[in-house]
Amino acid sequence: ASFFGAVAPGNPVVDSFEAELRNVLGFLRRLGAAREPKRQQHENHRRGANALFNIWIKYKPRLPEWYYNEKLVKVGDSLAQIKEYKLAVSQCYGRYLQQFISVNLDDVMADVERFKFTFFPNGFRDKSAALTLHALQERNICIYQMVCSSDRNLQNQKSLQTCFSVLSSLQLTMQVALPQDNLCWLIHNGTIHIYTICRHLMTRGQSAKVLEYLLWASICMESSIPLLSVHYLTWRATLYAAVSQCYFDCQAGIHGEAFARRGLIKIDELKQLESISSSVPNSETKKIFREATLKMSVMIFRRAVFESRRKPITYHRPKLRVNLKEAQNLPRSCTVTKQLLAEMFDGVAAQFLAILEALSDSSRRLLQASSSLPDETEIHDVLSELFVAGLEILSEAKFCNNIQVHSYRREVRSNIFVITTGEDEVSGDAAMKFIKLAFSYEEWDVFDSALELADNFFQAQDDPIWKKAEMELKLLKLMRPLLLPRKLKHDVAVSEKSSKEAKLPHGSKKKQEVRKDSLKHGEPSHDLIVLATTVFSCVSICHENIQPDIEVIVDVIMFLWQKCKKGLQKIQWSGRDCLKSIHKYKAYQWVQILWIINEAVQKSSIADTNAVMLTEVTLCLTAILENAADS
Repeated sequence: ASFFGAVAPGNPVVDSFEAELRNVLGFLRRLGAAREPKRQQHENHRRGANALFNIWIKYKPRLPEWYYNEKLVKVGDSLAQIKEYKLAVSQCYGRYLQQFISVNLDDVMADVERFKFTFFPNGFRDKSAALTLHALQERNICIYQMVCSSDRNLQNQKSLQTCFSVLSSLQLTMQVALPQDNLCWLIHNGTIHIYTICRHLMTRGQSAKVLEYLLWASICMESSIPLLSVHYLTWRATLYAAVSQCYFDCQAGIHGEAFARRGLIKIDELKQLESISSSVPNSETKKIFREATLKMSVMIFRRAVFESRRKPITYHRPKLRVNLKEAQNLPRSCTVTKQLLAEMFDGVAAQFLAILEALSDSSRRLLQASSSLPDETEIHDVLSELFVAGLEILSEAKFCNNIQVHSYRREVRSNIFVITTGEDEVSGDAAMKFIKLAFSYEEWDVFDSALELADNFFQAQDDPIWKKAEMELKLLKLMRPLLLPRKLKHDVAVSEKSSKEAKLPHGSKKKQEVRKDSLKHGEPSHDLIVLATTVFSCVSICHENIQPDIEVIVDVIMFLWQKCKKGLQKIQWSGRDCLKSIHKYKAYQWVQILWIINEAVQKSSIADTNAVMLTEVTLCLTAILENAADS
């Protein structure tokens, strides 16, 4: 290339090289969007990979080393954008890093000095240092994405080990880059990568192990002078909130609150510096400080609302817990929870966010609450007051139909941290989260009232994205009568007789008679059959964006399976007398529900998260069908 002059556009070698790269990348991009048979897609992908390989071999001796290396990394970035992670690692980042080391890269990551000596022999002032660190970071992210492609829910122990290895590697690259202010952009990118992986691992119950990495990311943001500006404050507060969330997940709420208070002090220090350096803060700066302060205040409130009400062990208070109807008739200013909300937060949107976070518990699922609530009456009182306050906000505030968009979002468990103080609207997804929490905590009066409010809102929306919320509400409404007989035991309203009369829906006496008659003959209730057919229709929808959350689907199907196992106990081991047993015990509909469960499991991604249940359902259905065929 140097023979034809400067290495720039217009040079025939450079132009030919660029044109061939564009063709290959365009071919791979179209291949990813095309819907072809797997065999044809695999063949086309192989052609693209071979073409890229040949380009690198062909032009390596014809181009200057610096230009060739830059293109390796840039093409790797382009491949990562179109989700060709394996190709990016093997043909781009890996090829670039081969100039430093020919053995396994993981062998170098254990020793910082060896790492520096291997990849940065000329020090960090060298022009290629930033490119090398970028290649190392992006290679790690591609490895993580490859793990997610094969094991989205990180069920395999090897997948978890790879994720933690990637985190350690990212931490090392940030450690060597931290003293260099000109590499602050790599520190910022590294914190984003660490946060993304850690949030995913937190959903898999790994909060205790990822805590150190989130702490490291937070300290890195504080240690890099260019990243201490107001521009990066929103992201720094997000990291602080993630650390606090980790502490809460580890049942160390006192440390979560302490770290949030520390974050609040750091925000206040920056605010003071900003007021000294600039004459008049603009509206954008004020908004950034408000949002950052809100995030920390929410994490502080999450523990303070409960701890402020705890009494010494020797303290005895015989007062009974009030229900929703009693609480609504009391004066507004009487509850300590409402007073604390009003003191700490401006606007109902911020108050509603604080309520959601205070009620959230990573170990509590929709139908499977693995963590039991404390026996303290005060804690139950606070929970009731939080739900009553949340319901009042839903009743009085306006619903907004915007979909929350998170810049740094995992599919996972979303914290609705985009609400700013002073707003008087509650988002539809926040309302759905509140309804699910009421269902999980068995707050049936709150659930019914909130359900009616949200149902009216969702039915008035034209956007198909709200169909997902409508289907989730439908599933919850169908679940309620099936769970109510069991849940009534936990209600502590007035008397047992009046409580049952108040809780049961209109016409429920007739339904109970039908249910008792069905149970006497061994048949499933009509509500159970409707629930099974509804969940099957939900998972059969082609568009994943409007399917109910997988957590809801999993919990409903597991509930159906537990009911089905009990209903099929008498016929499951009947052998050649299977048909007689089905007729004797009126189990035709149980077999139908079992078939629906099997189809729903096959259509959804439950097999990835609960392979044991998939095996049990398949074996049970197979045994019944085989025995019926032999009868």
